[in-house]
Amino acid sequence: MNSIEQKQQQIETTMRLAPVIPVVVIDDARAAVPMARALVAGGTPAIEVTLRTPAALEAIRAIAAEVEGAVIGVGTVLSAKDLLAAMQAGARFAVSPGVSPRLLDAADDCELPLLPGAATASEVMHLLERGYRHLKFFPAVPAGGHKLLGAWASPLPQVRFCPTGGISLANAPDFLALPNVICVGGSWLTPADKLGAGDWAGIERLAREAAALRQRA
Repeated sequence: MNSIEQKQQQIETTMRLAPVIPVVVIDDARAAVPMARALVAGGTPAIEVTLRTPAALEAIRAIAAEVEGAVIGVGTVLSAKDLLAAMQAGARFAVSPGVSPRLLDAADDCELPLLPGAATASEVMHLLERGYRHLKFFPAVPAGGHKLLGAWASPLPQVRFCPTGGISLANAPDFLALPNVICVGGSWLTPADKLGAGDWAGIERLAREAAALRQRA
């Protein structure tokens, strides 16, 4: 069993692959492979498919099996059952919107690295006690945005974040400029209209714009 420190190192490696992790809600698993190939081609290889639709696990399995270069993750993980399902589907990392004692206990006993969510300093401190130094800040914009996250950099210097929730191409640089932010999560790379239309070239263009954000931040 990998230790929490080893799994946190794996999460950090994933977070550093690109400035944006696409957060995907997918309704048709048949779209998963061409979508993921477009994201990888655009320079955003770490992909979070959320467990918000019945098609999610099938999509994750397909991406894990067929898309070279993709680092597939599972989002909206709420329970030990979700963690197990994610691992069995071939996920390389898991993401939760928040935390609970049972979820953290399950993550301790699971090989799959977890990026847990936090929205308050108290939640961050609790996760630090459990060995987590890499966290999701969610919902980023409603919870206080880049100003709140920036205020945490001094009293909580050992923590690094992936802010997610309300992030766009326009405001992502505000977050990426912070010393305690490695990457952001964003759903704008895979909008429903482009997924529905099979506009893979359009998704690749959005991914390329996102991948270039590090240079601009």
